[in-house]
Amino acid sequence: MSENKEYVSRSDELGNIHISEEVLAAITAAAALDVEGVSGLAANLGSDIAELLGKKNLAKGVHVRMEDDKVEVELSVLMGYGHTIPEIGRAIQDGVKSAIESMTGLEVSVVNVSVAGITFPPKA
Repeated sequence: MSENKEYVSRSDELGNIHISEEVLAAITAAAALDVEGVSGLAANLGSDIAELLGKKNLAKGVHVRMEDDKVEVELSVLMGYGHTIPEIGRAIQDGVKSAIESMTGLEVSVVNVSVAGITFPPKA
């Protein structure tokens, strides 16, 4: 396998299945962007530090890690003006959890959402 990638591994009777953390981050990003009211992902401050330490930023604004055989997700989003932050945040959490669990069979224990900014529609 590639040297710098982190993988989540599962074993079954036929062998091992390895899922890159980058894949989990991509699933997270796609699920979050599917939520109405989310206008984009925002890079977190920690991503620059992680890159300096040799950890590749998985997806802009998304960090995924395994803790006690469960997936923990942190993501930063930009939200469109006029949407209710708690409602959109909950929709993001539900969508990300559902997407990761249905696509990978892994259990998601935490989805932390940070609203890093608000975007405004262009003036006509």
